[in-house]
Amino acid sequence: MSSVSIEAAKAKPTSARSKPSRLAPNYWPFVVPALIVIAAVIVFPWVFTLWMSVNSWTLGQAQVFSGWDNYLRLAVDMRFWESLWHTVLYTALAVIGPLFLGTLAALIFDAHFPLRGLLRGIFVMPMMATPVAIALVWTMMFHPQLGVLNYLLSLIGIGPQEWIYNQKSVIPSLVLVETWQWTPLIMLIVLGGLAALPREPYESAEIDGANAWQKFRYLTLPMIAPFLMIGVIIRSIDAVKSFDIIYAMTQGGPGTASETINIYLYNTAFSYYDIGYGSAMAVVFFVVIVALSFVLMMVRARANWSDTEAR
Repeated sequence: MSSVSIEAAKAKPTSARSKPSRLAPNYWPFVVPALIVIAAVIVFPWVFTLWMSVNSWTLGQAQVFSGWDNYLRLAVDMRFWESLWHTVLYTALAVIGPLFLGTLAALIFDAHFPLRGLLRGIFVMPMMATPVAIALVWTMMFHPQLGVLNYLLSLIGIGPQEWIYNQKSVIPSLVLVETWQWTPLIMLIVLGGLAALPREPYESAEIDGANAWQKFRYLTLPMIAPFLMIGVIIRSIDAVKSFDIIYAMTQGGPGTASETINIYLYNTAFSYYDIGYGSAMAVVFFVVIVALSFVLMMVRARANWSDTEAR
């Protein structure tokens, strides 16, 4: 090999190294705006709430650092514990009712019959209405003298009920409204699960002589369990933070019979102007929600989500 070719071979790597390399893409200009929005909308309000929860501050008065006093006050506040019980009761009933009725409606609408599509559309209409409008309509329906519900009950010989105007019946009455509005959501979730079920197990069950209940109990219910769990999680999250319907219909009354944590927190901070105590209540409520979410996620993890396991 000549000396010229040797020099040319040596020069190639040098020329390749001298070629400018392409710069790595920089994603920070796209990330920073999102981080700023998250910090402004989520992080700062929570940090400020934590700070206010360790201060004694009534609107119009000086702010004084009080340490754990607001949290110790919560521990002996019977009204707070009562509102916590109301929240748990309201959430449990508002999940069980739509879950049962929504599953039943899904089984009915999964069958083929005339005008099925039209009836499905009518059935899902309540979940599209605004909560305040629903609250106003149902408040008129619940009226002891002028309400249509007591009129309908009188047609079958049942006396007038006090509905949301009685301490014993106010939470079941509010749950009735919640159930009416959100049963269609559970129906849609379960319908999606029913549409995805395989036909082979049902054909084998029919050959073995299984009746309708046995097919539902041993085939349909286990296979739609993951979809039911999705419905439970969605309804639990929505019911535990319910505010608009309760406040528009009862404001937590009569007395404090329907006062959930959300209502009590709102009244404390914006009716009594006790910002520090309301902030402590918000922090505790956040911890309760995190604990509930953790329990729901554990239950979800134990559910049978794998198609292989389902078979």
